[in-house]
Amino acid sequence: MRKCEVAVLGLGLMGGAALGALLEAGVDALGFDPVAAGSDRGSSHGSCRIFRRFNFENPNYTGLSDEAHAGWIRLQAESGQTVLTETPILEAGRPGSAMVASSRAAAIATGRPDPMMTAAVANKEFPAFNLPDDWDVVVQDGGAILHTATVMKLMRSCAANRVIPERASFTPRHDGVSIRTASEEFFAERAILALGPWLGRALPQLTPLLNVTRQAVGWFKPARPETVALGRFPIFILDRGPDNIVYGFPDFERRGVKAAPHNHGPVVGPDDWGPPATDAELRPIGEALAALVPGAAGPIVDRDVCLYTNTAPADIRLDAGDEFIIDRWPESRLIVCSACSGHGAKFAPAIGQRLARLATDPSYQAEPFFQLSRYSQFA
Repeated sequence: MRKCEVAVLGLGLMGGAALGALLEAGVDALGFDPVAAGSDRGSSHGSCRIFRRFNFENPNYTGLSDEAHAGWIRLQAESGQTVLTETPILEAGRPGSAMVASSRAAAIATGRPDPMMTAAVANKEFPAFNLPDDWDVVVQDGGAILHTATVMKLMRSCAANRVIPERASFTPRHDGVSIRTASEEFFAERAILALGPWLGRALPQLTPLLNVTRQAVGWFKPARPETVALGRFPIFILDRGPDNIVYGFPDFERRGVKAAPHNHGPVVGPDDWGPPATDAELRPIGEALAALVPGAAGPIVDRDVCLYTNTAPADIRLDAGDEFIIDRWPESRLIVCSACSGHGAKFAPAIGQRLARLATDPSYQAEPFFQLSRYSQFA
């Protein structure tokens, strides 16, 4: 039986960052994942995610963003590969948009100049847009395209022979965690579970708190390519009303404008990655582009499906849901990470450090708003 101090099950962005943090600290750690970097499955697949310094979801996230940004810049410097491509972020919504107000407040709280501007000024500065005159608009710095496909390959490469590319099952024991693959048995003193949409299957007690949803993603051939090129066009997040948020990227890959809904799609199982996003699923996104970003609107040229693993609203330390779980599992040597809810990718270096500390420092606790005890069944 092969032994290690810490095992990491699941090597997406969160698990990969945790494994990297452990190995960098000199911990004897192994990572397990049958899904290869570059696969079209797993919560971290695909070429890019949005990095935002100022986050409308939680006012406490700015410090987390800054910590993560330092980690991304360090990885970029050490590897010599592009991890972050800086670009402004335009956030806009109907008058009184809570999303825009929260993002604006997060920036002002750090002493930044007020990022608010009129829709008319935004349309002039970024001519791909046709935002209604009465919409609220902020344009923030501190944004970037996070090149996740590059990051995934770098993380696997850095971990090298500490990665076991096999499916693994685990059994908690009083003195650690027994782990078995098809070819070998392992024993770890502690194990981090960063299993994305499969977490509820591994820990059925979590199932009532997690919803896995199908998210359609499309790439659109822009009507005016010159207006959506990198450097002329920002990342955008548009609040069109309750549960109707659309986001998108500049055409930085010459593949078209990537755009998708941020509202929850239909609930699915963790293995339901097909079929590809349909025309019907992408039609509302095309209509939103035609109305609000006509320079980016056009035929669908590529499509994909992501799965969000969304947390339910908490009932002890109240939140609105879609928060992260970063905590020790009760009465075990397991550490749980369900850190996506559709907006966790940008924080991976910071979350990886927290997971590593939970596995190695008995006195450490993650922030209260990440802990399981915010739910009554774990209080």
